[in-house]
Amino acid sequence: MPVRLGDPETVRLLRRGDRVDVIAADREGEARVLVSGARVWRDPDGASGGGAAGVEEPGGALVVLSVPRQTAAELAGAGTRSELAVTLW
Repeated sequence: MPVRLGDPETVRLLRRGDRVDVIAADREGEARVLVSGARVWRDPDGASGGGAAGVEEPGGALVVLSVPRQTAAELAGAGTRSELAVTLW
């Protein structure tokens, strides 16, 4: 599941195989954990090495996470309403 994070610097810390929690922060400042223990799956450009796990773009940075199908739908919806962040395990 491609996930756009608000802070591109965070994505630079991630590597393939890392585990992360995905957190959504709404406009009122409330934060909630959407996913716990998602695995960084691969670089969005398809590289499989140990390089950076995301691509910086306007509005944030993209990272690809391996999550269950139902969780992917929840992440997609949350990404349209909230800013997403991750915490590294």
